[in-house]
Amino acid sequence: MPIDSSLLPCSVLLLSGGRGQRMGGQDKGLLEWRGQPLIAHVQHLVRPLTDDLIISCNRNPQHYAAYADQLVNDDSPDFPGPLAGIRAGLAAARHAHLLILPCDVPHIDAGLIQALRETAQRNPRLPVMVRHGAFWEPLICIVPTGLRDAVDSAWHAGERSPRKLFLQLGGVGLECPADDPRLANLNTPELLQTPSGVSE
Repeated sequence: MPIDSSLLPCSVLLLSGGRGQRMGGQDKGLLEWRGQPLIAHVQHLVRPLTDDLIISCNRNPQHYAAYADQLVNDDSPDFPGPLAGIRAGLAAARHAHLLILPCDVPHIDAGLIQALRETAQRNPRLPVMVRHGAFWEPLICIVPTGLRDAVDSAWHAGERSPRKLFLQLGGVGLECPADDPRLANLNTPELLQTPSGVSE
């Protein structure tokens, strides 16, 4: 299913700025899966839909630059979590909406991206997050860039949870099956070694 580039123009933020604790401190986005770095799989999916592809990375910018139009990094050196990367992405984004994906979800497909964008188009002032069963996926989302000041205010008030913050801002859910394989995180060395990239 091709991605419709005319639907809800978005900047895109790929999150690859974490500490990589489950990977032994390695830079997760650059770890290889099926012959390519994880970041390359997600970048390949979203590249056709934007002229503003942003990667949040706190290490190895020389490697990430080839995959992005812009690079951003956290404004503090202690890996304060994904909301720091989201803040940086919102500040840099050139479009009215920011599609956010983590680097370790290479099974995400065009159909899920399109459904996310369609839901955001119906709710243009609210964050839209994937939800499966009782669980929210706040790092697979679309956020209006007009909320950047609200995100900054919450950050300075001490909030560090994207899920809590986006729900406070009226977050809308895109419902997916509870066991949707497209949402599998390849966030351990063992998962990177399995052919499917999902738990067996």
